[in-house]
Amino acid sequence: MLYHILYICTAVNIALFAAPNVVGKSGTLALTIGVLGIWRYSWGILNFIRAKYYMRFAFPRRRRRAEALYALQTYRAHAFFLVTTYKIDPAITAPVYRSIFEAARNSEGGATIVASVVDASDIRLIKAVFAGSDASRGGSVSLVFDRIAGTGKRDALATSLRTIRRLNPTRHDMIFLVDGDTRVPASLVAKSAPFFTDEKMGALTSDEVSDATGGRLFQDWFHLRFAQRQLMMSSMGLSERVLTLTGRMSVFRGDLATQPGFISGVQHDFIDHWRFGRVNFLTGDDKSTWFWLLKHGYKMGYLPDVKTVSVETQPRDSFYDSAIVLMRRWFGNTLRTSNRALALPASRIGYFTWWSILDQRMSMWTTLAGPCGMLLAAYVFNPYVFLAYLAWVMASRYVMCTMISTFRAGGFPVTYPFLLYFGQIGGALVKTYVLFRLDRQKWTRQNTATGTARQEKGFLGSDGFSLYLHALAVAWLILGMIWFVDISGA
Repeated sequence: MLYHILYICTAVNIALFAAPNVVGKSGTLALTIGVLGIWRYSWGILNFIRAKYYMRFAFPRRRRRAEALYALQTYRAHAFFLVTTYKIDPAITAPVYRSIFEAARNSEGGATIVASVVDASDIRLIKAVFAGSDASRGGSVSLVFDRIAGTGKRDALATSLRTIRRLNPTRHDMIFLVDGDTRVPASLVAKSAPFFTDEKMGALTSDEVSDATGGRLFQDWFHLRFAQRQLMMSSMGLSERVLTLTGRMSVFRGDLATQPGFISGVQHDFIDHWRFGRVNFLTGDDKSTWFWLLKHGYKMGYLPDVKTVSVETQPRDSFYDSAIVLMRRWFGNTLRTSNRALALPASRIGYFTWWSILDQRMSMWTTLAGPCGMLLAAYVFNPYVFLAYLAWVMASRYVMCTMISTFRAGGFPVTYPFLLYFGQIGGALVKTYVLFRLDRQKWTRQNTATGTARQEKGFLGSDGFSLYLHALAVAWLILGMIWFVDISGA
């Protein structure tokens, strides 16, 4: 509490110090930034209201209706768990599989666990955990191993989906895609199955909480991100079209996830880019599964009352390097998929969903417009503008963190406003960088990477031309802000 009081007092003092030198001056700048701010904050408030309505009213009604319909059915869904494990610490792997075996044991219709592994040591560990679990007794749970070459998660998923396909899952069965560092709740099957009574429901994803290792900033950053995720996923859940089917844990209708087109889309997804040619996807399998269902008109729901636990390990020594590495992968996956999603008819995928995808493309530039305009104004008009902007950032991000924290029990640490602003500005900068280099991909845990070979790039795909286009876009942003705030007339 003391740190929060100090934070608020600092913001107030900065505002009071800057106000006499700013109020009444640079009115055009304030108006322009204010318009952009109203747009961005109104979008945030809209999603906040939608999320609260979904969690408090819409979702409980949907759950009651789905469970009532499921109770009328005599058939109980069989649960297939596809778990991918690669280079994960045994101290993480063992609890993950214990949770999966417990969830499988609680499946009324029985369960089959397909473990996709590379190392023989993982097979021995998983067998030992299974032998010590209640799931190994009673005969309702089967354990199958797919040992594959370490050629990437997409190949692993495709191989094991074909294994499940041979077991003939029906439209009433479910396939859970679970990462090897994600623990699931024991009630997972029971809480998921009723929603597939809706024939148009293609997949579900759930809330995530973080079990992060590493430095305090890294841990706080992930806790904040997952709270933000609960907000946005709940808002999108109201439209029954989430913006991603999280690779950590999502559940699919059995007959859809085993269709040859679905499996091929997971293993060999790509885009044809005007500069880079054919860009084969290395990462972003969750975006491939999402796009396949979106393209075919299926609903994708969100379960805010089902929590999985994701073990997050810091990939680099410093928080900054770790955050940049992760954001480059996350945002690259999003940007490689968003254009083809926007090409789909809004009437098919929902107008709010379509606009949300478009907003993802625009937000990187609108987010940078504010600080860009303020820095220009501080240089040309009045250096106190910067202090006024700093006070505004501190106050507005604190309010935003207060709103976000309502999606988690308890309060929030004073690091949240700084991490939120870092995520917004740093994330926007990373997005603009990745936007002009969509051929570059790299797994965090693997050495595998892709990108157009230097000799195949040609001029349009060269690093130099990418840098030119990136610099040109930033220059247009700066010129646009100069024109909007009439700095040239200063």
